[in-house]
Amino acid sequence: MQLTQISLNICLALLGLAIASNRVAAEEGSSQAPPLSPEESMATMEIQPGFALVPVLTEPEISEPAAIVWDGNGRMYVVEMRTYMQDIDGTNELAPTSRVSRHEDTNGDGVYDKHTVFADNLVLPRMVLPLLDRVIIGETNTLDLKSYQDTDDDGVADQVELWHEGGPRGGNLEHQPSGLVWNIDNWIYTTYTGYRLRYTDGKVTSSPLIYNAGQWGLTQDNVGRMFYSSAGGENPAYAFQQPIVYGQIDLPGEQAPGFREVYPIDNVPDVQGGLPRVRDDNTLNVFTGVCGQSIFRGDRLPNDFAGDLILCEPVGRLIRRAKVTDENGRITLRNAYDQQEFIAARDPNFRPINSATGPDGCLYLVDMYRGIIQEGAWVREGSYLRGIVEEYELDKNIGRGRIYRVDHESTERGPQPRMLDESPLQLVAHLNHPNGWWRDEAQKLIILHGDNSVIPALEELAHQGDDPLGRLHGYWTLEGLGAITVESLAEGFVDSDARVRAAAMRLAEPFLATDTSLNNVIERLAQDPSPGVVMQTLLSVNQGQHPDGEAITQRIVEANQSNPNVASVAEQYRRGMEALRAEQKKIAEMAQRNEALAASVLRGKVIYSTLCTTCHGEHGKGHPSPQGGDHLAPPLAGSARVQGHKARLLRILLQGLIGPVDDKTYADGLMMPLAANDDAWIADAANYVRNSWDNEGSMIQPQDVERVREESASRIGPWTLADLHYYDPPETKDRSQWKLDASNNREHLEMAIDTSEKTRWDTGTVQKPGQWLSVELPEPVRAMTLVLDTRGSNQDFPRSYLVEVSADGSSWNGPVAVGYGDKPVTSIELDSPGLVRFIRVTQTGVSPNKYWSIHNLQLKAIPADAKPPISLAETLAEISPHDLATRAMAEGDAKRGAELFFNPSISCAKCHEPVSGPRLGPNLAEARDGITNSMLVQSVLEPSQEIHKDFQQVSVITADGLVLRGFPVREDDDEFVIREPAGGKEIVIAQEDIDDVIPVSVSAMPPGLVNQLHDRQQFSDLIRFLIEIRTGGETAMKSFRADSK
Repeated sequence: MQLTQISLNICLALLGLAIASNRVAAEEGSSQAPPLSPEESMATMEIQPGFALVPVLTEPEISEPAAIVWDGNGRMYVVEMRTYMQDIDGTNELAPTSRVSRHEDTNGDGVYDKHTVFADNLVLPRMVLPLLDRVIIGETNTLDLKSYQDTDDDGVADQVELWHEGGPRGGNLEHQPSGLVWNIDNWIYTTYTGYRLRYTDGKVTSSPLIYNAGQWGLTQDNVGRMFYSSAGGENPAYAFQQPIVYGQIDLPGEQAPGFREVYPIDNVPDVQGGLPRVRDDNTLNVFTGVCGQSIFRGDRLPNDFAGDLILCEPVGRLIRRAKVTDENGRITLRNAYDQQEFIAARDPNFRPINSATGPDGCLYLVDMYRGIIQEGAWVREGSYLRGIVEEYELDKNIGRGRIYRVDHESTERGPQPRMLDESPLQLVAHLNHPNGWWRDEAQKLIILHGDNSVIPALEELAHQGDDPLGRLHGYWTLEGLGAITVESLAEGFVDSDARVRAAAMRLAEPFLATDTSLNNVIERLAQDPSPGVVMQTLLSVNQGQHPDGEAITQRIVEANQSNPNVASVAEQYRRGMEALRAEQKKIAEMAQRNEALAASVLRGKVIYSTLCTTCHGEHGKGHPSPQGGDHLAPPLAGSARVQGHKARLLRILLQGLIGPVDDKTYADGLMMPLAANDDAWIADAANYVRNSWDNEGSMIQPQDVERVREESASRIGPWTLADLHYYDPPETKDRSQWKLDASNNREHLEMAIDTSEKTRWDTGTVQKPGQWLSVELPEPVRAMTLVLDTRGSNQDFPRSYLVEVSADGSSWNGPVAVGYGDKPVTSIELDSPGLVRFIRVTQTGVSPNKYWSIHNLQLKAIPADAKPPISLAETLAEISPHDLATRAMAEGDAKRGAELFFNPSISCAKCHEPVSGPRLGPNLAEARDGITNSMLVQSVLEPSQEIHKDFQQVSVITADGLVLRGFPVREDDDEFVIREPAGGKEIVIAQEDIDDVIPVSVSAMPPGLVNQLHDRQQFSDLIRFLIEIRTGGETAMKSFRADSK
């Protein structure tokens, strides 16, 4: 790559040179998945008959493309994430060296030949919206949107200003807003954010949404239904049944059976979900990276392509074409092909991440064309995905990218638009255009012009236009100009097309609460032959707050009992509104006590709804596994870990969690660490889950996260619950040595710790600032939680408080906690700087008629001599294998060890002694010369130190550069068979396809599995069992198996 491809300025010269140097080095390195030219890459693809790809823009003109849009004159804007994963660790990913480029086709041949850098020095731009005289751009790590104007028409923006102030946004870049779609309803939508935007008369306003969703990519159909996708949730499309303004409405059967199964033709298993997400031949089995969806609304592909949903799956290197049909009011998706995809590639670097309908009426695809597709948080040291990236050398391909046009053999490209040069009256004609891109763009530009002189022409189109989609846009353009009246909608209510009648009902919502003349319209449309119109009517009478909305809804549902979709839509809307009102009430009450906490919870809701619901579910009860059976993750509602001490919860969020939860193993057994997100982001997420679904927890501040992050910096790998008990200790049992003092009523102090709910200490007077109570402990401790229990005098909680601590009773530190009481039990988490002996709580609030009382004073504290948890693997690594083996012989119990070995949750027997299928590890009951007890211990702790010859993995490199790893099974002149190490499936490779076979020096057994054991005794038991079966052979193994059942 030439340095001139990277836009540099003086301030960023050194960083730019470093990035360029890294790219050159990466491209010169050898790779098991070498980058191909566009033509070579297309040669690896299978595309459905009659269709073809045409590269219209490629490297070196663009690098790391992520999204495309066009302005009114057909100029393409390309989002270039030039710092995205430039190495396996994502080094310098947030450097401001990305850009949005602009490209023009000056000769009409369909290939973009004029290129400028429209906006440079950006932080991973995410979304672009061209307007009339400016382009709006959103970047990573901010919700601010900026306006870029090119005032001298040289293709480079020279005037930048803040267009919408959204504030900072944290979190992993894969889980931040995308889209910025100007919907037919004249509101602008993105993923993730809990609001929508509107641009009127030069001002941007926002309106909250009942629900918002999605991940990377957003699209609308001809009537404005938004289609969202979730890669993390492995859900290719959802929330599309009704406009998102009514909340998330999903109907049973909206995805045809098997719709989420994919059919790739590559076999590089670089999927974050690991081997459960790949088939026997290493191909992806379900959507897992789905993104960049678009409804095709063009007019230059075959007619049956119109309205189809296009889905990009970069992990599977494929494009899905889905048929979208209306079945009795339920929008349904099904694969357009039987167990095939629209486009699939064998090239491992084909990474389609976006799609769009172009001004010429064709379909366009954005291929980021790179090796690594997952962001660095999912490619950490020790992860499955990092091993695959390193094995296939996927980090070698960076700095490329392609934009393809999809043509059909019948395609004749449409003309180049010149809308930015046309008057509003000329634009009205385009509202009838057969290409949805033209209709949307014309509507947007007419509204931006704000020229009310076109209102008569728009009314004529809405009332008398030949094309129903033209009439639809006529009405919505009138709405955008503020020209909708009840009278102007009259003909829409009786339009021959159901889509127009439904839109007219929705457009009438602002009038439904007060205009009784619409009652006859409501009654008629409630009985409309179209289920879509009926559903819109029941939604509108509620959204528009019609005084009889509830009764009308009930009548509609009763009249449509034969169509369960109607009742389902009504019920989901009702539940959504009830939940919204309940949440608003709770937030309002919370804000009266703690405004900062309420604001944090609202921010945290956005994080949770767009990231955490994937596994934990919308209501915090856990999300069912797509494969059936158990939930993906444990419930958060009512969880002691969520509501317990923040020191424990924050460690889970920062480093992740592995292993059983409450003696149950979940489908997604590992919670990924979230440490890549900033402190404020993690605090907001934690505050939301601690204060939702009847959970109650004290506020977590960003500085709390910062402190715990520093304290746990040396932790390697995720936590287990056993390790985390240290950070949320039990209440103190023996309080007999406590010495209490107080500002008031000293003679009754003992009643605060006498364990009787019938007695109490109180101030003897109403609450006022300065009242205090202190406790002197017999020994220094690390104070974690102070509990003030007023049950028995339920209203005598402290109206507000602060807590200080001291090591000697004279020099006080703090406050280590400040807060508000509002319940009979006030649980105060302390940010104690170290060991303390004295704790003082001061009442700082006022009550006109209530004492401050304590029936039971308690403290959760870590003793001074308690040691922070160290993983079992770390502990055992400090002891010689000889000593561990000796201890196992002396203290180990082979029977208990057998129970561990055959325990399904620990999985030893799954590989070494399976009930059925092949062994995936050595037969441990087989006699082997030279194996000592010490060597056996070593093999458990460091499985790669010495690998059994029969389970030495190999990497088979095929002639086309793919790498397959497994155990050799057999080989002859025609084929080589290997067994994949996770599921034991055999993979057959023709000898003529093999380029090389390389031994792998890493065991299939991962290190650190001993952390699943509780303690050294269990390790000794397991080792003693292994020693016994090594000497006792198969007879001993059968005996132990029988006893363990």
